[in-house]
Amino acid sequence: MLHIILYAIVPIFVVMAAGYISGKKGIFTGADAKKFNKVVLDYALPAALFVSIAGASREMLIHDIKLSLISLVVIMACFMLVYYIYKLCFKQNTGADAAIMALVSGSPTIGFLGFAVLEPIFGTNAYVALVVAIVGIVVNAVGIPVGLSLLNASNESKTATVGKKQSAWKPVIHALEQPVAWAPILAVIWVIAGIPWPEWASPSFDLIKGANASMAVFAAGITLSAVKITINWQAVLGAILKLVVMPLAVLVVGIMFHMTPENLKMLVVACALPPAFSGIIIASEYDTYVATSTSSLALSVILFMGMCPLWLWITDIALKMY
Repeated sequence: MLHIILYAIVPIFVVMAAGYISGKKGIFTGADAKKFNKVVLDYALPAALFVSIAGASREMLIHDIKLSLISLVVIMACFMLVYYIYKLCFKQNTGADAAIMALVSGSPTIGFLGFAVLEPIFGTNAYVALVVAIVGIVVNAVGIPVGLSLLNASNESKTATVGKKQSAWKPVIHALEQPVAWAPILAVIWVIAGIPWPEWASPSFDLIKGANASMAVFAAGITLSAVKITINWQAVLGAILKLVVMPLAVLVVGIMFHMTPENLKMLVVACALPPAFSGIIIASEYDTYVATSTSSLALSVILFMGMCPLWLWITDIALKMY
């Protein structure tokens, strides 16, 4: 546990604190954070996902079909649970507010922190990359399009504009056009096709993929510095849904369907990650529910230091019992 805290969690807080201080001092602004996030989402993370998955084998992908299905079903079930809780239980909230919280507390920040947390705990290997990629595909290629569709639908009904409505498939197509979505899909196709990945090609990706975790965490610190943090009941509930409900659901379903212990532990930790930073980016762009969603993110990041080792311990106990 001490190793996990020192090598996987403390570095996140140190880099995030550096970004936060830089933002407070005016060295960087919220606009700069968006640019840093764009570098991560469009270049560093896709490179990391592609080269890591391309080095896997076809047998490994077939073996992880169960992981893919459980990730899709559980994460999206939690996503919709968050949406309906915030839409139906809080009368002052609109459908757009609920969609933002689903994008935040219904999605783990796998793209930004996946490698930064999982590799120090489980090592640098293709299995870690596959977990990051599979959860990343669910979050980016399924969750974000669904969240944007709900957000746009709410905004359209609120404005009640006359004219042709936007196609429900447009957010889906837009999401799949992003490198963070199509890069891992392309890598999976590459592996299924049985094309060997040349070792000499990996160094060309290593330099940019190395900026993935550090730049993402630094940008998150800048984002937090740009928004006033107000801890209220809705922010606390978001943290509970993200850090407790989602990993618990994954653990229960994973045990029920006999996932391999290593995959289950990685998936539980992946789903226990803080809320998705991409949701905060979308909230800022739409100017919707920014304060509460960002406050929930900040609270979750702080609590994650204790929740990460706790979920590893709980998973170990559950695996021994069953």
